[in-house]
Amino acid sequence: MDKNQWIVIIAAAVLFFTLYFGCDTRPGEYDDIEKKRVENREITSVRSLLMDAKKDLLPAEAASLTALEMELEEAPDDSIRAMALQQLSGAWYRLGQYALAGHYAEQVAQLKNNEEAWSIAGTTYSICVQKEKEPKTRQYCTEHGLVALENAISINPSNLQHQINRALIYTENPPADNPMKGILMLVNLNKEHPENVAVLNQLGRLGIKTGQYEKAIGRLKKAIGLEPDNPVSNCLLGRALQETGRHNEAEKYLARCQIHNSD
Repeated sequence: MDKNQWIVIIAAAVLFFTLYFGCDTRPGEYDDIEKKRVENREITSVRSLLMDAKKDLLPAEAASLTALEMELEEAPDDSIRAMALQQLSGAWYRLGQYALAGHYAEQVAQLKNNEEAWSIAGTTYSICVQKEKEPKTRQYCTEHGLVALENAISINPSNLQHQINRALIYTENPPADNPMKGILMLVNLNKEHPENVAVLNQLGRLGIKTGQYEKAIGRLKKAIGLEPDNPVSNCLLGRALQETGRHNEAEKYLARCQIHNSD
């Protein structure tokens, strides 16, 4: 073996040992770094949301929120902290800032870690997904809403409402590679629980939204057969019948809708 070959071999060995021993490839440490990066990104997102939202506040609104933030900072224990977070969530909700309302509701859930708190966080984020127009904020609410509802489901898998709410987030903001995901989740829930009125109502609502009126009418009539006084079913069925020109038939259900909504 000549001198040049030895040089190549030695250089290759040096490179191998440098890469193998010089670079830290421990997966646990990499996961920690990635987790920290995601956390920092989300902190930045929430700060940006707060900055943007506070620009449009009236002086009285800003003063009220500042007082609540001070209560949160001075909270002596988790119980008082949870109350302050709930008040902040409610304040931002009333102002129509649903992403921030969800953020504070999620912090409550992290403290309490119970079904109700995760459900509230998830449904608040769900409202954000329905109403928010800005894509990044909408995606933020989608991701956090799904996590919150998954937590609620893990605590109480038998509560179908959490599964319905999760499906509704997917119907409002479906994955690019699976646009039918939310609808299929509702269809599967209907197959598993064919007499669940809440599932039938949501499928009826989606049928109206997509112009599948006859399917919607069939499901909503079944829902009313199960619960004749259900206000959601009556309102939706009346609307679906109107859309198909069956105004006389619609009147009966719309009358029930008005009666129950006025109670």
